Amino acid sequence: MAELSYRDAIRAAMIEEMDRDPNVLIMGEDIGVYEGTFRITAGMLKKYGPTRVIDTPIAEAGMVGTAVGMAMLGLRPIVEMMTVNFSIVAADQILNHAAKVRYFSGGQVDVPVVVRGPQGAGVQLSAQHSQSFESFYAHFPGLHVVAPATPADAKGMLKTAIRGKDPVMFLESAALYGMKGEVPDDPDFTVPFGVSRVAREGSDVTIVSYSRMLQMSLIAAETLAKEEGIECEVIDLRTLRPLDLQPAYDSVAKTHRAVVVQEQWKPFGAAAEIGQSITEKMFDELDAPVIRVTGEDVPMPYARNLELLATPKEEHVIAAVKRALYRE
Repeated sequence: MAELSYRDAIRAAMIEEMDRDPNVLIMGEDIGVYEGTFRITAGMLKKYGPTRVIDTPIAEAGMVGTAVGMAMLGLRPIVEMMTVNFSIVAADQILNHAAKVRYFSGGQVDVPVVVRGPQGAGVQLSAQHSQSFESFYAHFPGLHVVAPATPADAKGMLKTAIRGKDPVMFLESAALYGMKGEVPDDPDFTVPFGVSRVAREGSDVTIVSYSRMLQMSLIAAETLAKEEGIECEVIDLRTLRPLDLQPAYDSVAKTHRAVVVQEQWKPFGAAAEIGQSITEKMFDELDAPVIRVTGEDVPMPYARNLELLATPKEEHVIAAVKRALYRE
């Protein structure tokens, strides 16, 4: 094991895969000479050269369209979006091409392209750089949608994405880049898609989350245990498509209550799908309605005090758990 930041775990995954497979390459805006806005690609241009670390124009549709063609011909491109917010410029390439080529070809053509980059709230990145896109991309069949919450999962799941046969939206939390944790240094360490995990065991309420909200939920769970004697079981979904809810179902069978936490806006969000799935499957086990914790339904403000008001906090999770237990 090595202690790595979330950022360095992603970097390590790409370097190991580029060393392992000469067909792996990375392209994006300012990733080469400038070494990336978040320095994830620092030193990679010098190490691999301009044919494998490609500085692109500001043209997201062109980047993804080129990558789809590369992938169909046997290469394994990674497209770094400066922020996933910019990926909507390439939505047609992602949703109508990358996600559908396997279907169109009757399974004859693989599209192993990874679109990765930061999403969600940072610090004063304002309305066009702070959005979360997991429910948007998870709506479409043909894509894998990954949202790791730890450095180990960031590394292991990115390696799975790069080695796969299908297009992957790899959604990194900008606010987690500096977080450190133990990461296996085995170059063959991978984490499969569609396998959720129990991040914390408990008996009173089930909290279901992913990405940065998983870390926030764990902090809330520890506070509730220490101050209220409430033991929360916390489920880390890891991927939104494929979506593995069996650990959540098993947990609800034990706790009989559920809280789902997401960073994005409440209407039509991932928490709605997750909460309804729990309700449909586990209705007879529930002793209270499934409760959602979400961001406020507004564009992200620039002013720091308003930004803080627009995003979920530990106290919101704590209040939701208490409501699920009818303590508020």
